[in-house]
Amino acid sequence: MRVIVPLQAVVQGRGGLVLGSLIPCALFYFLQLYIRRDRRSSSASNLPELAPMPRSLSRSLLSPRGSSGPARLSSRGASVARDDDNPYYVGLKRCAEDPYHHSSNPRGFMQLGLAENWLSLDMIRDWLVGNVKEPLLLDEEGELSIHGLATYQPYDGLMDLKMAVAEFMGQVMQGSVSFHPSQIVLTAGATPAVETLSFCLADPGNAFLVPSPYYPGWDRDIKWRTGIELIPVPCRSTDNFSISIAALELAYNQAKKRGVKVCAVLVSNPSNPVGNLIDRETLYDLLDFVMEKNIHLISDEVFAGSTYGNDRFVSVAEVLDSENFDRRRVHIIYGLSKDLCVPGFRIGVIYSYNENVLAAASKLARFSSISTPTQCLLISILSNTKFITEYLKVNKEQLCDMHALFVDGLKRLGIKCASSSGGFYCWADMSMFIQSYNEKGELKLWDKLLNEAKINVTPGSSCHCIEPGWFRCCFTTLTKQDIPIVMERIHRITESN
Repeated sequence: MRVIVPLQAVVQGRGGLVLGSLIPCALFYFLQLYIRRDRRSSSASNLPELAPMPRSLSRSLLSPRGSSGPARLSSRGASVARDDDNPYYVGLKRCAEDPYHHSSNPRGFMQLGLAENWLSLDMIRDWLVGNVKEPLLLDEEGELSIHGLATYQPYDGLMDLKMAVAEFMGQVMQGSVSFHPSQIVLTAGATPAVETLSFCLADPGNAFLVPSPYYPGWDRDIKWRTGIELIPVPCRSTDNFSISIAALELAYNQAKKRGVKVCAVLVSNPSNPVGNLIDRETLYDLLDFVMEKNIHLISDEVFAGSTYGNDRFVSVAEVLDSENFDRRRVHIIYGLSKDLCVPGFRIGVIYSYNENVLAAASKLARFSSISTPTQCLLISILSNTKFITEYLKVNKEQLCDMHALFVDGLKRLGIKCASSSGGFYCWADMSMFIQSYNEKGELKLWDKLLNEAKINVTPGSSCHCIEPGWFRCCFTTLTKQDIPIVMERIHRITESN
């Protein structure tokens, strides 16, 4: 405008409005266009051709939707995502990465840290081979019931499977007690069963009393999402790690002084990791204790059918049938992963005498329901009474034989085991081989067994055992031919110590 205005004034003085205003402006406009076009063409001829800027780069640099920091998790999600340095999980991971095989990988890690039964898998395989070809999913009229197979079914399990599981549980208990399908909630494994039951019985910040040593997985299974505290109640080797009511009383009073509300006592029967059974008198004492404190009793009985000693297994349900206790405070965890050796099928059981617990657990089962085809297959297996009877008999015989071989092998190395009658493991005392009698010394021996001998066992500290040097050794993932190899590897470490 600084150029136009004086030019406009000069021309207006000579020839009027049109000549003095419009014509000079138009001439000036065309002059500017010519100059700009000339500059653009000359500069373009002197510059190399540039590739177009990628759209993604432009968006990431200029757009406010670009990332300006880490994608954060919730505090609870971040705590779960972190690597777990618990030796129990470290050992499982190492074995999974480099598993032993007698022919294809003889230098791999030998798995003695996982309570899984491979001894009777051939019986399950043979049954599946002989029966899966049959029309297992047909209805009574011989037609495929796609409606009952592919559509939504009750989250807490099909009633036919509940009936089959109840009958199987009774058979496992050798007919000493009957179980009712209406008191069963089915879940995808015993892990969600114990978590769901815990959710129903306690609030975040509440606690369970747990006789220790106890199964190391409970620290994850129960504490992660419920916020419940587990208070270990130490048991002693001088009493074969049997439950002490006096120790429970002491732990209860100490929790009360800390302002922690105790809601339940959680036990495993047979014990995991020791393998001893809770006798009838102790079950009476436990029931008296929880009734007096107005709390609950949770009995994990997943190894009820996996016994091999002379002692008879007694379920807490059997004691309830004989005495007048408040049943609403008693709950049983069960599953088919151990006694039927099908952990991949993911079948867990909550058995409760409390209607409110059953109502809540049935709704929560939507988060851990079992697929309908899996349920149909299990109904067929469990309904074959002849097969189940033969399986339970043979499985106990194989457990007994393998336990005797394994314990005898350890005995030859100078390693004694706690007296046991159930489970897939033995509780071995290697305290004479640790260089310092504390947790540090125990973990040093564990590290040598894992990384030098490539033997994965579970150290007692992972099970909250207060006496250093005890290790859980699972023997049901081995063959009889594997046992000498295991013993030779262990001997290399113990001899050097």
